[in-house]
Amino acid sequence: MLEKELEGLLREETRRQGGRCFKWTSPGNTGVPDRIVILPKGKVGFVELKQAGKKPTRNQVLQLNRLLKLGCRVYLLDREVDIKEVLADIAKGGRPGARWKEQRL
Repeated sequence: MLEKELEGLLREETRRQGGRCFKWTSPGNTGVPDRIVILPKGKVGFVELKQAGKKPTRNQVLQLNRLLKLGCRVYLLDREVDIKEVLADIAKGGRPGARWKEQRL
């Protein structure tokens, strides 16, 4: 599945659950996660989407690690079957880094 198709499914499921799924672009800060997911009751997660089998770039790894160190919930999503699991984890306030472990470069 292409990344943009996965992104559309994440957006749809987030809306279905009463949340918002914002596209994140940050000039001068390459590698920020693709989406900021905000669910009811102020639950927030940062989601980097990838085509199945693709790895994040060096800058993406740096940004994901930075967010993790700040205590944010950070996710790498590359399969449709994981969308509901990621959203459920965000909704329950899962521990930071539940789906992203700090990676060395």
